[in-house]
Parts: sequence; structure tokens; C-alpha cells
Amino acid sequence: MIAMALSCVNMAADVYLVCLQHALSTEKEEVMGLLIGEIDSKKVAHISAVVMLRRSDKRKDRVEISPEQLSNAAIQADRLTHELGQPMRVLGWYHSHPHITVWPSHVDVRTQAMYQFMDEGFVGIIISVFSEDKISKEQQVQITCFQSANQSPEGEPPQYIRLEIPLHICPTTCLSKTCLQSMVELPEILFQEESDSYDATTRLSFLSILAQLNNKAVLTKALCHITEVVSGPLVTALEQRRANNIKRCQELASERDSLLAV
Repeated sequence: MIAMALSCVNMAADVYLVCLQHALSTEKEEVMGLLIGEIDSKKVAHISAVVMLRRSDKRKDRVEISPEQLSNAAIQADRLTHELGQPMRVLGWYHSHPHITVWPSHVDVRTQAMYQFMDEGFVGIIISVFSEDKISKEQQVQITCFQSANQSPEGEPPQYIRLEIPLHICPTTCLSKTCLQSMVELPEILFQEESDSYDATTRLSFLSILAQLNNKAVLTKALCHITEVVSGPLVTALEQRRANNIKRCQELASERDSLLAV
């Protein structure tokens, strides 16, 4: 029997909300990010923050995390350690599977194994989005949490398998400051990705005027899409949250006045 480095993973509900929002931002390519938190003495990983990553190479079936991105996430984890007064570190990664099964591919399993060489507690999370239930024909979201294990006999090339790790979404009473900041940064990240892709085409000297106009039109369409599916709904959600907070503050103020009047 293969021993697991983790007994389970607890993910804060607001972190899950950020990861899901990121996964739903595009159904054409996979997106990715890094998970920040801590592992307690009982081998339980607690995920309390997330770092969305900007893709330098957008592909339908592959995501890559550069050493620079890992380093920047580690710096952010160190900052959160000082802000929250508790140990925080990069302890996992997540990515999306649009229109395909939630289970990790052989590339995902090998990538996970590579991260575990650096940290045996490192965990992977995959969110499957834009998939349709075969019976109800409704859109469904699936999520899985996994690690990798080498199942090869000694002396033979490694053959990695997926080890499923129990994942619990833990309720939160509010949206944390770090998660709110990540949600606000998402449209900017998507905009920068599209802008970088367009800028790369402007450096191609052989493109005709028609090709240049087409590329500019593609950029405009992409930015409109970001506004429609990400920025617009985000502003609406934040406005509703603000209205709810104002209402709650008024209720608490009224309750305070009632108690003081007794």
C-alpha cells in the first residue's frame, strides 16, 4: 500500500470561488494558479489563499508554471505570513479542464510528481468546467485533488499513478481581503494575456495590412468577451455584496441601539 503525504485537504470556500471564477473565464484554453496555505501536524493541508498566474503560452491541453512564477508566489506567501501572523507557503497548484474529464492526464501526473520532489506535501487540484451531464444535459462543475506516486519496481523507469486526496470545501463567513484582491486582478491578467499575444503579432514584418486589421479585430473581440463574462459579472457581484454589507451594518446598528436603550 502506498503511503500518502497528506490525509486530506481543506480549502476555504472563498478560495474555491476564486479558482472557479478563474476556470470559468475561458472555455478554449486551460488556466492555472498556485495555492497558498499550511500543513498541520495531522498532515491536513489548509488552503487559504490563491495566486492566479498569467499564461505566456495559451494552449488547450497544457499549462506550465515558470520558476519566476513560483518565486513570486513564495514571496506573496511570505507576505501573508507576516500579515496573518501564521505560517503560509506555496503548497499546491490548480488548473482547469474545459470540456474534458476532471481526471489528470499522464502529463499532469508527471508534473505533480516533479513538484513533490521539491515538497512531498505539494498537492494538485483540477476543476472540470463547461462539461455537460449526459442525462440532464445541464452544465456541471467537477473538482478533484490528487498527488502522484511511483508504482515502478526498484531499478525500473518510474511509472507514476494518481493518488486521490480527500478534498473538503470549508464554509467562510466573508470574502477575505486576499481572495477579493485575486478576483479583482483576474480581468487585468486576462487583458494582459491578450495584449501580449497581439503585441507578438505586431513584430511580424511579413503580415499584410489585412492580416494586421484582422489581428486587431481579434484583440477587440477578446477584450469585449472579457468584459462580458468576467468584468461585468464581477462588478455586479461586488455591488450586491456591498449592498448586503450596508444592510447588515444597519441591522447591527439598530440592534446596538436597542440594547443600549434597555
